[in-house]
Amino acid sequence: MNRGGSSPSAAANYLLCTNCRKVLRKDKRIRVSQPLTRGPSAFIPEKEVVQANTVDERTNFLVEEYSTSGRLDNITQVMSLHAQYLESFLRSQFYMLRMDGPLPLPHRHYIAIMAAARHQCSYLINMHVDEFLKTGGIAEWLNGLEYVPQRLKNLNEINKLLAHRPWLITKEHIQKLVKTGENNWSLPELVHAVVLLAHYHALASFVFGSGINPERDPEISNGFRLISVNNFCVCDLANDNSIENASLTGNNFGIVDSLSELEALMDRMKRLREEREDEEASQEEMTTRFEKEKKESLFVVSGDTFHSFPHSDFEDDMIITSDVSRYIEDPGFGYEDFARRGEEHLPTFRAQDYTWENHGFSLVNRLYSDIGHLLDEKFRMVYNLTYNTMATHEGVDTTTLRRALFNYVHCMFGIRYDDYDYGEVNQLLERSLKVYIKTVTCYPERTTKRMYDSYWRQFKHSEKVHVNLLLMEARMQAELLYALRAITRHLT
Repeated sequence: MNRGGSSPSAAANYLLCTNCRKVLRKDKRIRVSQPLTRGPSAFIPEKEVVQANTVDERTNFLVEEYSTSGRLDNITQVMSLHAQYLESFLRSQFYMLRMDGPLPLPHRHYIAIMAAARHQCSYLINMHVDEFLKTGGIAEWLNGLEYVPQRLKNLNEINKLLAHRPWLITKEHIQKLVKTGENNWSLPELVHAVVLLAHYHALASFVFGSGINPERDPEISNGFRLISVNNFCVCDLANDNSIENASLTGNNFGIVDSLSELEALMDRMKRLREEREDEEASQEEMTTRFEKEKKESLFVVSGDTFHSFPHSDFEDDMIITSDVSRYIEDPGFGYEDFARRGEEHLPTFRAQDYTWENHGFSLVNRLYSDIGHLLDEKFRMVYNLTYNTMATHEGVDTTTLRRALFNYVHCMFGIRYDDYDYGEVNQLLERSLKVYIKTVTCYPERTTKRMYDSYWRQFKHSEKVHVNLLLMEARMQAELLYALRAITRHLT
């Protein structure tokens, strides 16, 4: 597709679904994009986000201080539902994009583009194409990877693995990057690049999980459209986009009424607290429960459905408008369940052997000063963020729920906490929520509004945004742990 529109003959190859108005291609009958909806999010009523922004002067100050674009973009508007977290997020993002660091400014934005392209996140690509040019980037590089220096191109493999299967990253990948003669990366440069890649992979999860709409700014017109499907239609079934099935509308507990669902969740949280006080499970039992949860994650519908046909078939059938694929190699490479490994016998990543607090944090800070402190503050902020509310209930301790969300993401990436009882995940996370978590974390570009609406139906939108923040940070931390462990092994 060219940038300036399509010819009449090209237009003849497309048709419009009469029900949902999605554009479909006649020969392959696949979705292209959908009409834009009002407001910063297609999932959240505009008035809820606008109300949060009008009352919070702090948000406007943060945008002036830390936004690289100097404008209140749609991501910031949705995140401003949690102003405390927003400050941590904007400060760390501003540091990695604008403050003193090993990489030149244009390279930072180009790496952000490469990361966002792994998930076809045109929203982020748009934003950073714009920033890349504003910071003096060479316009020719935007034609694709064959136009960039070999050194940047060499990041392809680690970008691909970090985004989809970070457990495959080894010290050999690190050695290849730091020992390639004239195109080699210094360790500080590589750590800066890895932080940017992990940040933008995870931010793509937030963009799709929160239904972030394209900016309505005529200045940002680089020819990209956001590829996301915010509503479901029968045409999707014809297009092999059957992410959801009957299990999405039900859940593990057979509770249809959403009020009952809320009460039942609160009862389970209370019961878990009481059980923990009464007796502790043995280490053997804890290990068994982790393995069980890891295997059960295979059958969460996103993974199950998408493994019924090859990843590459699905990817090849997607039309990526304005050729987002120019920024990546091997577009068919995607997430594969950690528990599904056949030929690779990789051990579970025992979190106690390489923790963020004791290992990752100090390595990052040593090689890329201060970013470790900013990331640590952001991780702690989202993990501890609470208003002690659940839907209409106040004075609720949500610690167990937040921990279950965070640890479930790490479980899907093969990371296990010895001191955590994974039985809690099954108790607290209903099936429709697991479907949503797995999709947002592993295949964010396939998230739908129906998935977002299907879980926790009595909860406020701000609470669901909080879930997305937890998923984003858990994913970023998982990617960093694998990459930093490989760098540590290279150094020892």
